[in-house]
Amino acid sequence: MDARGESARGESNAAFSGAPLAAISDALLAWYDAHARRLPWRTPPGGALPDPYRVWLSEIMLQQTTVAAVIPYFAQFTARWPDVDALASADEGEVMAAWAGLGFYARARSLIACARAIAAAGGRFPGSETELRRLPGLGAYTAAAVAAIGFGARAVVVDANVERVTARLFAIAKPLPAGRAAIREAAGAITPEVRAGDFAQGMMDLGATVCTSRAPKCLLCPLWFGCVAAREGRPEAYPVKAPKPVRPERRGVAYWIMREGAVWLVRRPGRGMLGGMRALPDDGWRAGADGDGAAALPGAWQSAGVVSHGFTHFTLALEVRVYAGDAVPLGEGEWWPLSRLDEAGLPTLFAKAAAQALA
Repeated sequence: MDARGESARGESNAAFSGAPLAAISDALLAWYDAHARRLPWRTPPGGALPDPYRVWLSEIMLQQTTVAAVIPYFAQFTARWPDVDALASADEGEVMAAWAGLGFYARARSLIACARAIAAAGGRFPGSETELRRLPGLGAYTAAAVAAIGFGARAVVVDANVERVTARLFAIAKPLPAGRAAIREAAGAITPEVRAGDFAQGMMDLGATVCTSRAPKCLLCPLWFGCVAAREGRPEAYPVKAPKPVRPERRGVAYWIMREGAVWLVRRPGRGMLGGMRALPDDGWRAGADGDGAAALPGAWQSAGVVSHGFTHFTLALEVRVYAGDAVPLGEGEWWPLSRLDEAGLPTLFAKAAAQALA
């Protein structure tokens, strides 16, 4: 490998495959013009810029979630709240309920806070990365994506797909997460001054459909001519990932309490896991500790089994206990009709628990 190839494996210098950088971006844009995915938050390649509100909403939803899962949620949100002012004035509980099932619920709370901040400032998104970073819930990636895709600014957008394509293109061997600085530098080197948004979306589409995690279709790739990993014959070796730590398993209990065709639901605290969501009462489990297992009410309980759920940093084994006594729950909550349970907006964990209880 030549000196430029060795630089691709370096710590800080831009990683170049030896192919002209402009040729890489030109080839990618030409491919995107012909093969762009049709997604409801996009506009056709090379055309008018999309509404920044739709770009921002889709990017928040897409964090750690698949495109297929997001599309129906995006359609529902934009039908109910078609612009940032509408979302800013929405009831927070209704937004959280509409978000139910997408997971990572802190995103929904940040979504509301950001919409209200934009509405308070006049209802228009700022167009620069720097200003976008000041908004609630917009990190480096989301700010760059909105600036590039929604405003046509030259910004370096690096999501998981772009990360994979870039790491392979330049055979960046430093393991993640430390290798992300070199990957970002290399992605910046090939991001064009014009059509940076289309370039970012093209890289995303290439990673999603051709340069996939497993069995990449190198013979169909428009960037094969400059890809060091393809030349090495081992594209799946990149990006290099550090060993994953073992996630601890926590244990907890959810309580199913019924009366006259309704189930007792509570609202979780605004801060913390699944904050602000309707849920079944539980025994206080959290990321750092098991629940106490204490009965929620005096009287007879029957176990309906256990459901499992994976969070980012731990897994949870949640036993579902069904109440057979006649005591009345204390504290804040509501009797929710079973016939409308699907309208409660239960997060996935508690939807699983409800299904287990009803089974």
